[in-house]
Amino acid sequence: MADAAANFVRIAEPLGPATELSVKSRSYWSSVLGKLRRDPVTLTCAGILVLIFLSAIFAPLIIPADPYKTSMIRRLQAVGSPGNLLGTDELGRDMIARLIYGGRLSLLMGTLPVINALLIGGLLGVTAGFLGGRVNMLIMRTIDVFYAFPSVLLAIAISGALGAGLMNSIVALTIVFIPPVARVSEAVTTSVRGLDFVEAARASGARSWTIIRVHILGNVLGPIFIYATGLISVSIILASGLSFLGLGVKPPEPEWGLMLNTLRQSIWVNPVVAALPGTMIFLTSICFNLMSDGLRSAMDVKL
Repeated sequence: MADAAANFVRIAEPLGPATELSVKSRSYWSSVLGKLRRDPVTLTCAGILVLIFLSAIFAPLIIPADPYKTSMIRRLQAVGSPGNLLGTDELGRDMIARLIYGGRLSLLMGTLPVINALLIGGLLGVTAGFLGGRVNMLIMRTIDVFYAFPSVLLAIAISGALGAGLMNSIVALTIVFIPPVARVSEAVTTSVRGLDFVEAARASGARSWTIIRVHILGNVLGPIFIYATGLISVSIILASGLSFLGLGVKPPEPEWGLMLNTLRQSIWVNPVVAALPGTMIFLTSICFNLMSDGLRSAMDVKL
């Protein structure tokens, strides 16, 4: 009984600051996971995206057909044709193989520019928001120059200047997405910089890098990450648009935007097959958008 009473007293003792912070952190993330489990739309979209990514990564194991093999005899086969479940394109190439292999380039062009912009724009925004003053003025006024051009026209102009190709398209899209990421990062950092715990850390003599690493990043990475997740859908659409205009991936590489371009003249012969690349672009983009909205709702402390 004495041991039990002692254990009860120890359990009932007040928690220290570090323990309270740990409990609050676990409680927050448990709440986020609980909200996500109760969100069927976000879970469904995440499951679809996982399937698309896995099928693109393991395409040689899933589809034995060669996405580059042509057959003029079997060109523009209808959906459900023997040996070609989703038909064939204008050169007789298997559409399932083309769509799955095309997901590799489309997803790469959709995610890599956003990741690059997240690193570069996030660094610029956090630096501008934390230091403020002339540094903020210099960085943000330079960023504002890019807002004078619509994102589509800016991507087309940069790709046209650099030339067609996968890497040039990635560079162009990275430049397009750096300004909005930097703007969001600067706004969130500026709002966090004036909070009490940051002022307390500064008053205690902590260095600027320590304050950014310990106190700032933990509070700004969530909103920036959620915003970047929504940008992936825009990146996929812009990348497909560049390939559609001949400024992205070059033939005969399978890529959804390029496939949409090559099949557009076949829309009167076989409209279902011609619409398949556009369907994949729409499905992937809408899933990223809905998943971003679900993450934003789940991570919102006010909700």
